[in-house]
Formats: sequence, structure tokens, C-alpha cells
Amino acid sequence: MSCEKMFSAVSRLFFFGAFVLLGLEVIQRIAAGAGYSIVLLGRFSAGRLLEIAAVLLVFVIAIQLREIRQELKKRNP
Repeated sequence: MSCEKMFSAVSRLFFFGAFVLLGLEVIQRIAAGAGYSIVLLGRFSAGRLLEIAAVLLVFVIAIQLREIRQELKKRNP
């Protein structure tokens, strides 16, 4: 597996993971309003899930910027 394919796969995985965590955060907030907790037996607070999702998205942005830079280098030698 080449580096480009690996970076693309990791980027997609992180992007999907961030949106799953975001959805879980929204569901957790709704459940918390009703007096319940659904997140991993209370190991993570609701805000912590948003922090993890944001970190994953920062890595996605960095990987995408790297791919854009590589593409621009190929076009302008």
C-alpha cells in the first residue's frame, strides 16, 4: 500500500469517526436532557466527545492540505 493510499484511507477513517462522535454527542445531549447517559458507561463527558471529534478533524485537515500541496508540486515543477 502506497503512502498516498494510506493517507487517503486514514483521512476517510478519521472523517467518518469524527462524524460518528458528533452524532453520539448529539444523542448524548438529548439523553442527558431526559436524565440518562449512553456514552460508554459514563467514561467520557459529553464535551470530551466533541474534543476528540475536533482533534480528528484537525488531522483530516492536515492530511488534505498535504495532498493539495503534493498535487500542486506535481503541476508546477
